[in-house]
Amino acid sequence: MPEKLEPFVSVRDMHVTFGERRHRFEAVRGVSFDIFRGETFGLVGESGSGKTTIGRAILRIYPLSAGEVIFDGERISGKISSALDRRVTQRIQMIFQDPMASLNERAKVDYIVSEGLYNVARGISREERERRVADALSEVGLLPEFASRFPHEFSGGQRQRIGIARALIMEPEFIVADEPISALDVSIRAQVLNLMAALQKKRRLTYLFISHDLSVMRFICDRIAVIHLGRLVELSETEELFRHPLHPYTRALLSAIPQPSPDYARSGELIAYDPSVHDYRTDPPAWTELTPGHFVLGNQKECDAYRKEIEGSAKP
Repeated sequence: MPEKLEPFVSVRDMHVTFGERRHRFEAVRGVSFDIFRGETFGLVGESGSGKTTIGRAILRIYPLSAGEVIFDGERISGKISSALDRRVTQRIQMIFQDPMASLNERAKVDYIVSEGLYNVARGISREERERRVADALSEVGLLPEFASRFPHEFSGGQRQRIGIARALIMEPEFIVADEPISALDVSIRAQVLNLMAALQKKRRLTYLFISHDLSVMRFICDRIAVIHLGRLVELSETEELFRHPLHPYTRALLSAIPQPSPDYARSGELIAYDPSVHDYRTDPPAWTELTPGHFVLGNQKECDAYRKEIEGSAKP
């Protein structure tokens, strides 16, 4: 993982609420984490856990009801100046989950990829814009002549590459990748992951990678945060999380990973997460760093048990 200096992106006590009055629903509750420049930070959880909401709140698509987001030393949540909003739009981009729904079916690839330039680079010539589109398409493995086609003429993997090119043309530094391979065939998922890893190395990008698939996260992420019902329950470096999962929900997610060997799959135990195992009536939970870089949500009793488990696993 890259050297940890100052956080590039900091989320501090984020709350996101939808609805009004009696119909209010808190989708994200007190989430805090840091993302360091050059790393891939993973956010994993089941559907409805709030992971996509966090990504869109960082992008200012959803407003925060409490907390703040700091990007490269500047607060970008709440009311900000138009100049800062313009810089944020250029420096932070998103890759969406569904490559078909996120592309305008009535527009050609040339316009889809270059649309952002009309807002942040209005003064460039048509020739320069077309050159940038061709370069972006080439960088993601597509032919420049594809710019004159419509999205329905491409496969799912090619459409996702168009979505990646649309983000790259803005020359961002931070990309929120919202389940970028979940809608793709298994045969091409690895190609897209390898492409993203190569682009990160070439362009020195920082990723927030959102997924429900821990096996994918292990391949690409430096650190992983586990979210359940809008709250982070565990955060650790990737291999540490797989070696020593502490929170019961994390263990349940790991047990659900499909195994390629039928014998191993039959011998493995599928763990169902039961929130009732936590007794928080008199001892509320807190976000606790048990070992350097390994955080877990638990009360005093649970954290003591987690520490004993870590100490026991460290003994020869």
